[in-house]
Amino acid sequence: MSTSLNEIRNQGLQALLDRLGPVGMIRFLQQFETGHGDTTAEREKWLAEADLDALAEELRPRRDLNHKDEGNEHL
Repeated sequence: MSTSLNEIRNQGLQALLDRLGPVGMIRFLQQFETGHGDTTAEREKWLAEADLDALAEELRPRRDLNHKDEGNEHL
């Protein structure tokens, strides 16, 4: 009698769990996730719409806050 694909899958998952533990099993399985969407097209669209001046303006308050926090480390 042959083993069904579902049984093979369950045995494989159990082997991973036994050998790697729950966290290791999940990290291993995440390597094979296919994701969704078209990353290349989304990145090209995002880069085409990027406005360097607007980005710099958005980041400036964060930079200023970080510099302010760095100055308080010596107090």
